[in-house]
Amino acid sequence: MAVIELTDATFDQEITSQEGVTVVDFWAPWCGPCRMVAPVIEELAEELPEVRFTKLNVDDNQQVAERFGIRSIPTIGFFKDGEPVGAVVGAYPKEALRQVIDQVLAGEVEAEDGASAGDDGAPNESGSGEAGEG
Repeated sequence: MAVIELTDATFDQEITSQEGVTVVDFWAPWCGPCRMVAPVIEELAEELPEVRFTKLNVDDNQQVAERFGIRSIPTIGFFKDGEPVGAVVGAYPKEALRQVIDQVLAGEVEAEDGASAGDDGAPNESGSGEAGEG
């Protein structure tokens, strides 16, 4: 399944009104780690047809980025039945993202204010590039 490109205008229709699990790659063209994550997202989209994979350019779509408090990219947001259930920040390896997606699919990641899916047991692989540290 192809990765769906989102905009401020299409986000609610494509995400919050959808059932099932949706992954949103918040990215920007100038972001090196974002370019590393993009092919991982494409591969996972092919491997997991039961999950919707989308991406949102935060430079061109600042309203959605602001609404979800996206301050560092890449941020991978996880939505279940239109509700945000977590996010990870940084260039996560494919298997680490797959683990988080599996947790979301299994209902093991609960929505909390400001919760990160990585805080709910997904490994934070070294080199994840988390911003705000240090």
